[in-house]
Amino acid sequence: MRKKAVVLLSGGLDSTTTLAIAHDEGYDTYCMSFRYGQRHIVELQCAKNISKALGVKQHIVVDIDLRTFGSSALTETDIEVPKDRSDSDMGNGIPITYVPARNTIFLSYALAWAEVLVADTIFIGANAMDYSGYPDCRPEYIDAYETLANLATQAGVEGKTKLRIRAPLIDKTKAEIIQIGAALGVDYSLTLSCYDPDAEGRACGRCDSCLLRKKGFTEAGIPDPTRYQ
Repeated sequence: MRKKAVVLLSGGLDSTTTLAIAHDEGYDTYCMSFRYGQRHIVELQCAKNISKALGVKQHIVVDIDLRTFGSSALTETDIEVPKDRSDSDMGNGIPITYVPARNTIFLSYALAWAEVLVADTIFIGANAMDYSGYPDCRPEYIDAYETLANLATQAGVEGKTKLRIRAPLIDKTKAEIIQIGAALGVDYSLTLSCYDPDAEGRACGRCDSCLLRKKGFTEAGIPDPTRYQ
């Protein structure tokens, strides 16, 4: 019987590469995306297209509304997404695009589904290399959540399954991530990394995520297939 994994899929570059890695390692993949009130909701169509292209077993979209709490440029239309920032600016402090406790919330949903599926692995595309502003993208956070997951589930308590939280890209640069994905045949034209795309799904080319993506393709020596405004 093939092993099962839940993969958190945003439709972006990192999570798509993570999905490709899970496939390459022989997992049957079950993808989970979230409609959480994000301004870049077009990413969900990307996630749907990616799931179809990579032949996942099931893709579900969970509805939650993180706009209830506010405080992030990704969920509040009256907070501007930072544009044209330098590498030093991006590496200084926690950016306003941080969504409070987002990965903890997402992983909790993934954990519940993993229990139902009897899946022993959750994959997340967390990355701490390009800029370390997000506290829930650090290796120590992933390790701590794995400990929690095994304390909080029936399978973990009964010793039937040790659940693993895998973040295979956490110590990779964007260039390394792109090279890994390219070697696995990832079609990056299907992905969207932008925090502020237009209605047609074209990337702004100026937010932190776009700038890091552009830099990554340049350093990887691979043409950038992104549609920019």
